[in-house]
Amino acid sequence: QVQLVESGGGSVQTGGSLRLSCAASGSMRRINLMGWYRQAPGKQRELVATITVGGSTNYADSVKGRFTISRDNAKNTVELRMNSLKPEDTAVYYCNAEGISGTYPYPYFRSWGQGTQVTVSS
Repeated sequence: QVQLVESGGGSVQTGGSLRLSCAASGSMRRINLMGWYRQAPGKQRELVATITVGGSTNYADSVKGRFTISRDNAKNTVELRMNSLKPEDTAVYYCNAEGISGTYPYPYFRSWGQGTQVTVSS
């Protein structure tokens, strides 16, 4: 079983910056994809950004140019740097990882973190 532990988040004013971090632990052969999703009150969870093991990134249009995702494959960590934050970025942010388990028969796994609150005030 793969566990994800998030850190960071908090409250900032419009235009501020925050950094989210997530560390994966457990039995893993490889993490193919890591990413961040968010869910605002009354809305569905949506993709924010993802990054492959090779470093290819994908961003939601709403965060392009403001957020940057990065990962450290050796440490099994992923980070989301958020700049120029807006009130509409307010949400619970969830870390996500998927890949190949390190336990026979090496099934594919997909895990979620517990979520961390980001609040942007105007």
